[in-house]
Amino acid sequence: MFEIWETSEPARLISDAGSLKVALEKVDTMCRLRHDQALAHIGEAAAEEGYHFEIRDHDGRALARLTYVPDTSRDYQSVVVEELHGRDSA
Repeated sequence: MFEIWETSEPARLISDAGSLKVALEKVDTMCRLRHDQALAHIGEAAAEEGYHFEIRDHDGRALARLTYVPDTSRDYQSVVVEELHGRDSA
């Protein structure tokens, strides 16, 4: 079991996931949401500083951390590198 946290102040539990793959997909979904909000000029101050996410294990230890700063000059690009999903990039 994994937990997905947004650790920007105040920290909040976003969701849980049964696998690392699902946890990564949920973080990617949150980053896409933050990108869309930045395009709509919602939460502009937070967007400039970036959004902080963690994937934690069942003991609460951080396994992965990500800071995402939306770049509204281009379309959203996934923050999850294909290699993290275990797919062959060739």
